[in-house]
Amino acid sequence: QVQLVESGGGLVQAGGSLRVSCAASGLIFSAYVMGWFRQAPGKEREFVASISWNGDRTSYADSVKGRFTISRDNVKKTVYLQMNSLKPEDTAVFYCGGIFDSGVLTTQKNSYQYWGQGTQVTVSS
Repeated sequence: QVQLVESGGGLVQAGGSLRVSCAASGLIFSAYVMGWFRQAPGKEREFVASISWNGDRTSYADSVKGRFTISRDNVKKTVYLQMNSLKPEDTAVFYCGGIFDSGVLTTQKNSYQYWGQGTQVTVSS
C-alpha cells in the first residue's frame, strides 16, 4: 500500500522559513518523480516544484523560483521543500505527489498517481 505522508507545516511570519517533508512507503521511491503542489482556499491545486528520480533535475513555478528548493533523499524515501522568504500569498495546504518512471518533470496534477494528505502552511503578515 502506497503512502505519502507530509509533515512540517505550521504558522510562520512573512519573511520566515519553513521546511516541509514527505515520507513515502510502499513504493520504489527512487523510481518516482516527486512533486509539491499547493491549494489555497477557493483555488485550484497548483504546481510548486518537482524533482527527478535522482535529483539531478528540478522544476519550479515562477512564483516560488529563488525562494523554494526541492530536494530528496532516496535512502530515507523522503522529499523536502525548503521555503524561504515566505509571503502571505504562500498560505495553502501543501501536498506531495509521485509519478512512476517518468522522464518528464510535469506540472500537471492529473499526471501524478499518488498523493499525500497535505500539510497546512500559514504565513502571517
